[in-house]
Amino acid sequence: MLDLTFDTPKPKIIAGATGDWELVIGMEIHAQVATKAKLFSGASTQFGAEPNSNVAFVDAGMPGMLPVINEECVAQAVRTGLGIKAQINLWSAFDRKNYFYPDLPQGYQISQLYHPIVGEGEVIVEMGNGIARRVRIERIHLEQDAGKSIHDMDPHMSFVDLNRTGVALMEIVSRPDIRGPEEAAAYVGKLRQIMRYLGTCDGNMQNGNLRADVNVSVCKPGAYERFMETGDFGHLGTRCEIKNMNSMRFIQAAIEYEARRQIALLEDGGSVTQETRLYDPDKNETRSMRSKEEAHDYRYFPDPDLLPLEIEQAWVDDIAAALPELPDAKKARFMADMGLSDYDASVLTAEVANAEYFEKVAEGRDGKLSANWVINELFGRLKKDDKSIEDSPVSPEQLGQIVGLITKGDISGKIAKDLFEIVYTEGGNPEAIVEERGMKQVTDTGAIEAAVDEVIAGNPAQVEKAKQNPKLAGWFVGQVMKSTGGKANPAAVNDLVMKKLGL
Repeated sequence: MLDLTFDTPKPKIIAGATGDWELVIGMEIHAQVATKAKLFSGASTQFGAEPNSNVAFVDAGMPGMLPVINEECVAQAVRTGLGIKAQINLWSAFDRKNYFYPDLPQGYQISQLYHPIVGEGEVIVEMGNGIARRVRIERIHLEQDAGKSIHDMDPHMSFVDLNRTGVALMEIVSRPDIRGPEEAAAYVGKLRQIMRYLGTCDGNMQNGNLRADVNVSVCKPGAYERFMETGDFGHLGTRCEIKNMNSMRFIQAAIEYEARRQIALLEDGGSVTQETRLYDPDKNETRSMRSKEEAHDYRYFPDPDLLPLEIEQAWVDDIAAALPELPDAKKARFMADMGLSDYDASVLTAEVANAEYFEKVAEGRDGKLSANWVINELFGRLKKDDKSIEDSPVSPEQLGQIVGLITKGDISGKIAKDLFEIVYTEGGNPEAIVEERGMKQVTDTGAIEAAVDEVIAGNPAQVEKAKQNPKLAGWFVGQVMKSTGGKANPAAVNDLVMKKLGL
């Protein structure tokens, strides 16, 4: 387990004209379930297809079409619940959420209001310096996504693309435990990381596969503590929901703006109206979208076309047994077994692809040295070239060979960087390249000693200076390395220089 201190949430304090205010944030994350077919039809979920090409009759709301549950969508929801240590409900049911919208052809959304498939869980959010926060999860339910209205193709008409209609979503609802913009972004990032490890959502926010509705309210200091004691939401102030956020940076900016907007209203003697708002990143402001409907306005009722969903504990247990190692456990193992720092382990486990790459490099090799090469050399070069780990020109096997050559003393660190550049740009087998191009490190003490003697003999004035100031001995090491083309073993050169100079 990670050595973390669970801190009482420290709220973001915003100074107002009448004193300090505190932020209270709850979030609803809509995560697209990673499946090839939709929740109630066999239509494809492929992103970027021609408009209205991935639409089955049931998605289009055609009369007489009946939904059929996709078992893999249910399994993915269960996996996600297990990944956040949540209660898996063996009995759940679907409801109809009725409202009219042009891109919702059925006139209702099939969701789970009263009996969700996943109950209470938690997400551990690391805030740096070994401090962590525990965000409680209220529920995860399955529901259909709506389609997409397109308003910028014609000055007089809007168009509707139903490709997303019926795509399975997991709505992950938190308690109002988040107390600041940075913590909100970290929470979304942690959920995204967990789901990517589980393979239940690809987390692509740009494509809309992971979106956040952010509920923001402000209260005076002490009010949140009274809420925690009593459970009375009245202590927290009226909340506004910021809809469809798909950027960590925008989430933080929107929360900051919305909090200050509410404080200004309250301090002017007004009141906050519960409503749904949109964030405009160009103007860095939220604006009203619609008044916030209560649940009864949607006229929820059990979906008459779907029986309650009953699953067996043995099936849940089989899913649990097949879960992959999750990021917190992997990070703890990297630190314990490979001696990595908290920072290095965090970087390497941030994405499952990074962790898999590193483990292949480090297999049977020095963990710290492997981590240094993956983080500093490989990640640095990939970032410079705007490449992902999946597009790396250097395979983990190739980088592992370079690390192995360093460990065996066949090449120095400087030669290793030259070798890395060759492999990155030209490809090839690192061990073969070292042999073919004569890059092997000189470890013959006789040859190194001859080079040291030559440099010392040719620089008597520098010898006297070094004897008076031993720090100058490094100059001789550099000259020897230069004369040997960087192939001499640096440690052997340093030892011989110090010995020859009598230092």
